[in-house]
Amino acid sequence: MEVLAVGITTLSSRELNHDVSSAKKAAKSGPVIITDRGRPSHVLMTYNEFERLTGKHRSLVEGLAMPGLSGIDFEPHRAEISPREVDLS
Repeated sequence: MEVLAVGITTLSSRELNHDVSSAKKAAKSGPVIITDRGRPSHVLMTYNEFERLTGKHRSLVEGLAMPGLSGIDFEPHRAEISPREVDLS
């Protein structure tokens, strides 16, 4: 196991297979880069860090159902789209 920078650890897939608990412990302080044949292939991180990076995704319905939105006045202008002639000759 090698510490690259503050909180970033790297280890080979062989090291991971032999000592998963150390990898999980290292992931609590930052990402753990797992290498395969010397090249980075995976990153181990805590689930909380994963959620922070990916954000909480909501559906459109959940977003529109947010409390307080009914009090917002929103009247968009109607778009006027007119067809144009196309020369297909």
